[in-house]
Amino acid sequence: MVASETTAIKQHLIDPEICIRCNTCEAICPVKAITHDSNNYVVDAAVCNLCMACISPCPTGSIDNWRTMPRLRAYKIEEQLGWDELPPELSNEQLAEAGVASGAGVLDAAPSVADAAAPAASSGLNSAQHSAQYGAQLPPWSAAHAYTNLYGPNPRNPNAQRFITATVTGNVRVTEVGTDYDTHHLVLDFGSTPFPVLEGQSIAIVPPGLDANGKPHHPRQYSVASPRNGERPGYNNLSLTLKRVLEDHQGHPVRGVASNYLCNLGVGDTVQVIGPFGASFLMPNHPKSHIVMICTGTGSAPMRAMTEWRRRLRASGKFEGGKLMLFFGARTQQELPYFGPLQSLPKDFIDTSFAFSRTPGQPKTYVQDAMRSRAADLAKLLVDPNSYFYVCGLKSMEEGVVLALRDIAVQAGLNWDEIGTTLMRDGRLHLETY
Repeated sequence: MVASETTAIKQHLIDPEICIRCNTCEAICPVKAITHDSNNYVVDAAVCNLCMACISPCPTGSIDNWRTMPRLRAYKIEEQLGWDELPPELSNEQLAEAGVASGAGVLDAAPSVADAAAPAASSGLNSAQHSAQYGAQLPPWSAAHAYTNLYGPNPRNPNAQRFITATVTGNVRVTEVGTDYDTHHLVLDFGSTPFPVLEGQSIAIVPPGLDANGKPHHPRQYSVASPRNGERPGYNNLSLTLKRVLEDHQGHPVRGVASNYLCNLGVGDTVQVIGPFGASFLMPNHPKSHIVMICTGTGSAPMRAMTEWRRRLRASGKFEGGKLMLFFGARTQQELPYFGPLQSLPKDFIDTSFAFSRTPGQPKTYVQDAMRSRAADLAKLLVDPNSYFYVCGLKSMEEGVVLALRDIAVQAGLNWDEIGTTLMRDGRLHLETY
């Protein structure tokens, strides 16, 4: 179809009322059409090619919204960032007033991207590749069944959201006191109310009060750091790993609303929780399955959960686990969460490599560097169908990690295109970055 000024497009939008700002859509979008600010996640109509890659991974359904719009009047990013709710669908009369003739065809996407279906070239992956394309949307075949959205956003009625109240039973700092990197381990108890979670899932917490615009604060999402039978085994509780936010991405001083609220909580305080979320970033449960965990900072939360579950299974003597490898990055040793407890884990249980990028007098080392130093071991695991890879941390690490896996495969004489496709198809490579 030839586009004209009167052509209508099907514009992809995100519902700000039920979005939990989990970053899944932005992380997975292969053409980088999705962006965000402190208020909303939005879709650029001039870039989106309606590939639908972001639809199924969205935990709330907020991503699955569309509006028929005159091509030249598509909602711009700046408009969407200021929304508190989606605008209503334009009526036939309104479309006619905008010059869209009755019965006019609707383009699937804005014409400006018709010739740009492939992502832009990056420094490492070629123009037909993007790190997110290798991330699996299916869980391992042996993963336990995950319950999702038991509490939270109601796509049909945002005003009817349901929350569960949890009580704080523990709050301890897990980074060295005296550093600016203040990370806490928070334990929440749900009493007699069922709230089943698995390793790799997340919850969202609703901070109390109103934002600068007088609106209730948006929920903030956090990965669960405890195994399926609770932080305290046999209890209906879970733990989170939280970093106190004291500056924005540009380094300007700012106090994160949710992180500071949570880090300051005391035993006996209560919080409002929604979730759980996530049905793919789950661990394998079959005997002799191997797990490779790659993380930075608070991205260690799901890795702690998986490690602790395997540790408890090992102690029970009823499960024969495979190899566990952990690549854990931080600026310095003092800023790495759980450094002490990690050091006490048996070496024959978990193979741990640390990477520190800001140690005085030492060269900068990142997790992908640590991975390359273990290339021979990782190459064997890449071709082993019982091996599963999990990546969690800042978005900036994702492409470097995938590039490291690619380079390791190529140097071992493996076909990366086949390996990468297999990892994604079989639920063996999971990316959760923010």
